[in-house]
Amino acid sequence: MKFVPHDYQRYCITRIIQDEAIALFLDMGLGKTVITLTAVCDLIFNRFLVGRCLVIAPKKVAEDTWTREQDKWDHLRLLKIQPVLGANEKRIRALNSPGNVFVINRENVPWLVDYYRNDWPFDMVVIDESSSFKSHQAKRFKSLKNIRQHIRRLVELTGTPSPNGLTDLWAQLYLLDGGQRLGRTLTEYRNNYFIPASRNATTIFSYAPRPGADEKIQELIRDICISLSAKDYLSLPERIDNVRYIKLDPKARKAYEEMERERILELPEGILDAGSAAVLSGKLLQLANGAIYHTTESIVCDEVVQSREVVEIHDNKLEGFMELVEELGGKHALVFYNFQHDLDRLHRVLAKTRLSVRDLRDSTDIADWNAGKIDILLAHPASVAYGLNLQEGGSDVVWFGLNWSLELYQQANARLYRQGQRHTVYVHHLLSAGTVDEDVMSALQSKGDCQAALLESLKARVDKYFQAKRAEVRMTIMKDDQEREGVRV
Repeated sequence: MKFVPHDYQRYCITRIIQDEAIALFLDMGLGKTVITLTAVCDLIFNRFLVGRCLVIAPKKVAEDTWTREQDKWDHLRLLKIQPVLGANEKRIRALNSPGNVFVINRENVPWLVDYYRNDWPFDMVVIDESSSFKSHQAKRFKSLKNIRQHIRRLVELTGTPSPNGLTDLWAQLYLLDGGQRLGRTLTEYRNNYFIPASRNATTIFSYAPRPGADEKIQELIRDICISLSAKDYLSLPERIDNVRYIKLDPKARKAYEEMERERILELPEGILDAGSAAVLSGKLLQLANGAIYHTTESIVCDEVVQSREVVEIHDNKLEGFMELVEELGGKHALVFYNFQHDLDRLHRVLAKTRLSVRDLRDSTDIADWNAGKIDILLAHPASVAYGLNLQEGGSDVVWFGLNWSLELYQQANARLYRQGQRHTVYVHHLLSAGTVDEDVMSALQSKGDCQAALLESLKARVDKYFQAKRAEVRMTIMKDDQEREGVRV
């Protein structure tokens, strides 16, 4: 196919060629992959400025998207793309095979840096979904930081550069400029542009930008970052969000409220930090979906052995899901689940139908979905979050279970709502009414700091239960006092 770039694509290609360090913060569907490959091809074969290019990508994107995109366009046929995936021996063999673009999954970056050390052969590096390098403590960030002086050209690509707030930008920008714009350390960056938003006596859990910090940061990085929105350049079909509330039956409601109360009352003095909030929220989200993991202990050969079993509480959400599938009337649906027991239970109810159901695991599943051979494609949002083109197989997204990650939510929806989609996209959300599901949905819709929303949501529940507990204790004390007074009389 002949590539005729849009004006914004031509501009981005030119910037990649001209600038040795550049970030493309482009919305999903604007063609980040073909833009980058076009620039790489020009740098290698026309300008002779690049010898070998390394692409770091999420695993499924590394397996499929980059090679598929190269096969799609006529002008990229000169490129030889080598996936560096699989077992250790297979990766080494790929690195030593002829090629000019080598694609590796981000989990293997530390291995790659250790393999080459100071004999680093890639003069250009492309980080696909650079937001996965937002943590300055991650091994992948530290490894790339150590080898940065051997990289002459660096390109970062993402549609969600700061999914959890502006603090996510520091590590990504540091790889580009070594800290020139936002500070040489994360502490310096936070001190200059943020104030603590949520904390206890010893720990800061989240930060809020100082007044005017957004504008200052944007001005500092404007020369090295390109930010484009799909709505300004693409004519996409309509997207309709459908929220369906599932009413829990009395037995399920009682089980949920008991779980919520018991878990909260386990917290010492009602203290809720990020760790305990995540555990508590996870348990409540599981129960809202209908099942929960239960850990048991047993003694085997004088050793304590832990085992995890699934306890099913209710089928309310499963019933709502099957009603929705029936209403779709044969339309293909991409279904996102949150926990493994969600997947197992979905398979169980779908097995009673005549629908073609499959888990998304590899490129064969992607091809069959886009060919219309799959009715229900089940996927975890983390496994499809970046780069996969699934818009040809359907236009209905179903969220059986949500999680708190705004980045995963936006990216997962963009697998269908992207360039090339020809039909109205419906995003269906199944929410158990009166549960933490509603808090998660509210946080995602506001597109704010989901970590802060999680803490605030659960703090409100903690306060409610501990106020009730304190009131109960006060009533007991008053009753005891009255009884003692009666004895004296």
